[in-house]
Amino acid sequence: MRNYPFTAIVGQEKMKKALIINGINPKIGGVLIQGEKGTAKSTAVRALADVLPDTFVVNLPVSATEDRVVGTLDMEHILKTGEKKLEAGILAKADENILYVDEVNLLEDHLVDILLDTAAMGVNRIEREGVSYEHPSRFVLVGTMNPEEGTLRPQLLDRFGLCVDIESEKNIEDRMEVVRRRLDFERDQGQFEKRYEQDQMELKQQIQRAQVFFPSVEINDDLIGAVADLSIKLGIESHRADITVITAAQTLAAWKQRTMVQLEDIYEAAELALPHRLLQDPMKGNPLHQELARLLNNRVVDN
Repeated sequence: MRNYPFTAIVGQEKMKKALIINGINPKIGGVLIQGEKGTAKSTAVRALADVLPDTFVVNLPVSATEDRVVGTLDMEHILKTGEKKLEAGILAKADENILYVDEVNLLEDHLVDILLDTAAMGVNRIEREGVSYEHPSRFVLVGTMNPEEGTLRPQLLDRFGLCVDIESEKNIEDRMEVVRRRLDFERDQGQFEKRYEQDQMELKQQIQRAQVFFPSVEINDDLIGAVADLSIKLGIESHRADITVITAAQTLAAWKQRTMVQLEDIYEAAELALPHRLLQDPMKGNPLHQELARLLNNRVVDN
């Protein structure tokens, strides 16, 4: 089954940006996409794999058991031979790929914890009857959900690096273009793919360049201070929020082929990394970038 081309998706710019920068740098901590059905959530996740090198999507069903997720140790083999033998689970298959959980809000909380812990560490650790085993499990974590069907606990929301709320297109022309492209895709998938072949290749190359660029990206203390100040003003207690904003901003700078984070990168990163960590809105409706700009007016920023 062919995937719909990532570059053919109309609108949903924040969702696409969040997916791309997690593809560049999975250490951002994954992305949670919230929205009603039919807003291209699953389509975008599956399409992302085609613009990442040697990557495919591993699905984690909400009915999965813990053993199926983390894998199991063959204790009989261990007792007979003294050698550890792993019966691989989903986390082993997800290594260096995209781990996708649709309706993640319906997954048991302890399994969400396991996913988030593994995503953060890049290692899956299994312990059975005093025997332990670990293996690499570095993946781009993507969860999607319809908020009308339930929510995640705040403690779990905070563990997702980025969060995007999406809606159906409200502009008539954009909505018409969504329909046109989908009809064209269903009519002749091969021909439709050719139409976006160049765009797909350019996006893939830009992601690869950004991955090379990222280790050299720097951020100055004024911007780090502004991010810390913003989190304090918003009442965000977790230091994870600050680190995520800075890491995402560095990734955005790499995406734009720059070695120094700029204020615009902080704006973009904060809009993706902070809203889901707010228990209330202390800014009374003011956009995040306005609060950032106010804080930065009191600092000397030279980047």
